[in-house]
Amino acid sequence: MDDISSLLRNNIRLLTPYSSARDEYKGEEAVFLDANENPYNSPFNRYPDPLQTKLKKRIAEIKGVTSENIFLGNGSDEAIDLLIRAFCEPGEDNILAIKPTYGMYKVCADINGVEYRESLLNEHFQVNLQQLTALADKHSKLMFLCSPNNPTSNSLHAADILKLVTQFSGLVILDEAYIDFSIHPSMAAKLKDFPNLIILQTFSKAWGMAGIRLGMAFANREIIHVLNRIKYPYNVNILTQKTALEHLGSTENKNKWVKQILEQRNVLNMQLSRFSMVKNILPSDANFLMVKFDEPGKVFDFLIERKIIVRDRSKVSLCAGYLRVTVGTPEENSMLINALNEY
Repeated sequence: MDDISSLLRNNIRLLTPYSSARDEYKGEEAVFLDANENPYNSPFNRYPDPLQTKLKKRIAEIKGVTSENIFLGNGSDEAIDLLIRAFCEPGEDNILAIKPTYGMYKVCADINGVEYRESLLNEHFQVNLQQLTALADKHSKLMFLCSPNNPTSNSLHAADILKLVTQFSGLVILDEAYIDFSIHPSMAAKLKDFPNLIILQTFSKAWGMAGIRLGMAFANREIIHVLNRIKYPYNVNILTQKTALEHLGSTENKNKWVKQILEQRNVLNMQLSRFSMVKNILPSDANFLMVKFDEPGKVFDFLIERKIIVRDRSKVSLCAGYLRVTVGTPEENSMLINALNEY
């Protein structure tokens, strides 16, 4: 792989980043007359820590990485967008990805005017290595992989991921949004061996904090430095930082929720499989099930009428006939089963 700095867009390499008042003074106890803040209504009158120091320290303890290897953003989507803006020259560079997968990779590429090249997964929803690598050329800067994958719910083979990280001349972004529900471990431990590997995780799923919009990127210090230079100065607000720290004080609730979701995933799988209209349920390493119905459109509309909202994925590549069903509480799952019995 090329040196990380050589992959950067030239304007990003030469950028003089904005320096905020809180970048220049990082202490807490002081008379702050430097940032034109209102002196009243503490603590909300003060700008938040632009580098989220306390929060990163706690995340580092939980994840087994150093704070210098962590970027925090407004959801994982911010990291996705920043990586494209930092490394891909619009109209010149391109991005590689699998299909089907999380839709924001392509949306961010399109917004930034960067070509997006997709390789269809095989019949087992695994990467076609030869096909994906054949899409690469000297302008291929990023590769997006999602494991466990959304919407197919399966984990990609670890050996395939590592092979791509080793062979690809750009950066490989591995999105592990659903890793807490998988039987396979995170690849965060591999970061020290592969400087071109970036791992995305989120607080939206296992941690139950989708509403505070906090995403994580783990990578080597050089990549994290780039992201911190080009992000908006105060991208993670004080309320989000405070709420996350409170919930990260203990991992007990998160572990309990994951256990309950996995138990309910098994129960829901068993109950759904008894319906004759259900033709297949994909093995899941996530907090949702992909369920193939005889008439998915009619089932979807029937559930909507009863205010039970699932996701119709039947028009997505390789997903014809499938509805995506998130695992809910026992009560919510029972409502779904009762509605399907009524149908």
